[in-house]
Amino acid sequence: MRNILPKITLLFVIGTIIYSCSLVKRVPENKQLLVKNEIYANEKLIKEERINNILTQQPNNTFFKYPLRLSLYNMAKKNPDSSYNAWLDKKPNRRQNLKKLLSDKQIGRLGKSFVVAGFSNFLKKTGEPPVIIDKKKAEKSKERLYGYYYDNGYLKNTVSFKIDSVGNKRGKVTYTVTTGNPYKIDSLSREIETPEIDSLYQTEEKKSFIKPGDQYLYSNFDNERKRITKHFRNSGVYHFQENHVKYEAIQNDSVQKLAIILKIEDRSVKMGDTLVKKPFTIYKISQVNIFTNNTSRKENNQVKDSVIFKNYNFFSTGKLQYKPKAILNSVFIEKGALFSDTDRALTSKSLNNLNVFNYPNIEYIEDPNDSTKTSLITNIYLVNKKKFAWRPSIDLTTSDIQQFGISGRMSFTWRNVFRRAENLEISTRGNIGSSKDFANPNNVFFNIFEYGVDAKLNIPRIFFPLNTKKIIKKEMFPSTQISAGLTNQKNIGLDKQSLSGGINYNWSTTNGRNNFKFDLLNINYVRNLNAANYFNVYKTSYNRLNELAAIYNLNASNIDPDTNDLLIQTGTLGFMLDVLSGATSLTANDQDYKTILSISERYIRLVEDNLIVSSSFAFNRSTKSNINDKSYYNFKARIESAGNFLSLLGNGLNLTKEESAAGNTKLFGIEYAQYIKTEVDFVKQWDFGKKNSLAMRTFAGIAIPYGNAKSIPFSRSYFAGGSNDNRGWQAYSLGPGRSGGVNDFNEANLKLSFSTEYRFRVGGNFHSAVFVDVGNIWNFLDNVEDERYTFTGIKSLQDLAVGSGIGLRYDFDFFVFRIDLGYKTYDPARETSERWFRGINFGKTVLNFGINYPF
Repeated sequence: MRNILPKITLLFVIGTIIYSCSLVKRVPENKQLLVKNEIYANEKLIKEERINNILTQQPNNTFFKYPLRLSLYNMAKKNPDSSYNAWLDKKPNRRQNLKKLLSDKQIGRLGKSFVVAGFSNFLKKTGEPPVIIDKKKAEKSKERLYGYYYDNGYLKNTVSFKIDSVGNKRGKVTYTVTTGNPYKIDSLSREIETPEIDSLYQTEEKKSFIKPGDQYLYSNFDNERKRITKHFRNSGVYHFQENHVKYEAIQNDSVQKLAIILKIEDRSVKMGDTLVKKPFTIYKISQVNIFTNNTSRKENNQVKDSVIFKNYNFFSTGKLQYKPKAILNSVFIEKGALFSDTDRALTSKSLNNLNVFNYPNIEYIEDPNDSTKTSLITNIYLVNKKKFAWRPSIDLTTSDIQQFGISGRMSFTWRNVFRRAENLEISTRGNIGSSKDFANPNNVFFNIFEYGVDAKLNIPRIFFPLNTKKIIKKEMFPSTQISAGLTNQKNIGLDKQSLSGGINYNWSTTNGRNNFKFDLLNINYVRNLNAANYFNVYKTSYNRLNELAAIYNLNASNIDPDTNDLLIQTGTLGFMLDVLSGATSLTANDQDYKTILSISERYIRLVEDNLIVSSSFAFNRSTKSNINDKSYYNFKARIESAGNFLSLLGNGLNLTKEESAAGNTKLFGIEYAQYIKTEVDFVKQWDFGKKNSLAMRTFAGIAIPYGNAKSIPFSRSYFAGGSNDNRGWQAYSLGPGRSGGVNDFNEANLKLSFSTEYRFRVGGNFHSAVFVDVGNIWNFLDNVEDERYTFTGIKSLQDLAVGSGIGLRYDFDFFVFRIDLGYKTYDPARETSERWFRGINFGKTVLNFGINYPF
């Protein structure tokens, strides 16, 4: 041991020296690699990301504190072309021998090939050159820091910097800020030349962002400028712009206070070659003209059809193809109203949402017939989209169940089908795929086949017998969707045929952050075409029955004489019937009897045809402003009720009822589901800058059967595991509770989950993440009584499974390809003393593939 320790120490020292030198191999002599920035404000180290990001030079990016991209860049040959030529000339005959095989041109191309130069170029592109300390950029950072603190009220701040050496060719830059005392607003007065807008300003003066006594903040002045402009332009002041709002500050350095004067001068108007001052005018709308089939004002004189409807003038270069009322549902600009930017924006957005016009063009011109010069004519130009559209598509897909799939789709769209901007879409789809989760006796690659047809009618208003305009106003962009669909699946489980249809309503708030969806009626009928395939699909159930049959079976007709195993379907059903009818030695108190009873109940539940008639209401709120917003939250809540309508229908019409094998009522020969289901989903993300962020998701859902049902339909139940859930387990393999996922597809009616992951950039378009997923599913208030499966209270939270791991992502800009490596950190299926960290090793890695982020 004494001899080994010095060797280990020596190797460590040598490794550290090599590592240290390798990072600065591309740093020129007398230059320094920037390894650290420090900002001290009033002798306090500033760690805020937004302030540190002000600096123009940042150290090289790191991956777990290691500058990976810099190391990749340093691995590349500095001049691969020169190295290639040097290699050619190293031996006298090398170039000549190569010419016997290749021409001079080919030899030159070889030097630029991937074999010679391509790998180095790839390393340079993926990597990152060393950040060399630049005094000019440090000066620029100094100016930015001064500007930042100045804009936050420290008008007399001072900033300096110094560069220190921290090792071989390494340096850090330290910025020192002395802020001084902040300046505060002493008073606010105004000088507004146009009396009309002075009066207009006073109506919302209390909403000002600038208040005496507050610390000076430039952002408040910028926000106030925007507020005033928005207020004026929504109150008829058509010509007002942000640059008309100016401020004058009288600075009193002795008490660090500012007297602010808000100045709005009359607007400058060009009259010939001179500029003259004119007071601002408050305009009203005198006409609203709507041109359809028009591309510009030049076509106004080609009008062939026109109509006046509710003070709106409609014109068309051909026959008017729209009911005027339908278009007016999307127009918020009214004759006689004041000019308003908000009305224009709402009109533009609403007309665009109709999906029958290209993006609308809205213009305002002064009315030449108004002697008071206070009127505007509004012209709305609408260009029709093609009435008929045909769109084919083909996709490669992957999911938790289907490892690989090819799907195709053809959709036909008929716009303005009833002349009221309704759109009818009819689509057909097909899919072939491969899954290892389903029985595949012929061992073919494509063992999944699915096709279907769907029809959707989109109506840009609430289609309902009662008037809902007072509750759901047109500013909420209401719409109705009536849909119907038929799907046929082959080699997927029991082979299903499903028929769906319904009517739902959608609306949102004007800012788009709050969205609502009300399913008035949603019908889903599922028919199993191949129930005899059940025990080929659910092999775990079959294997368990087979084990028990070897002990308790007394009926030889249940057994295959060649294999001594239960005959699939006839043998399994016969054995279960014998046990449950008392023909074997098992009694109702035996655990094996309970196991067979549970398998029997699950079989009956999953092979029977199912009818779900439900209504639901969903609310979604998102603060995400655009696709690049990395700091936001998203909240979803939904409640669904099923079976009540059919129950009332059956009782009201005195329809003949019959009982299913499970003892539930059937209508029209079909068992219907009855349950209430509610769920909440919350996602929050924090942006740390430099492509680093922290994301969190919390989900809770429960579906409680009642009335005509003792369990939840499989399609409405919850599962755990998979690429978008707890990534330490495969989909459907976790739970319920601490049961250990004994079924082939484990599901239940209660689910709790929490996930968090830290996302960061590795280099180029490569990103990574470390994650922790917590969650499980349980049976609750249904027909399952085994305590291993059921949720019994706070104590059951011990069954929450914990999965953790690391992921690698590649950003293609329009989507993200994701690979996550998950591990069972806490496995509730194990004995209590063996639950933690027994599943963390490379041999037990759960590989998850996905498109885009999991939440």
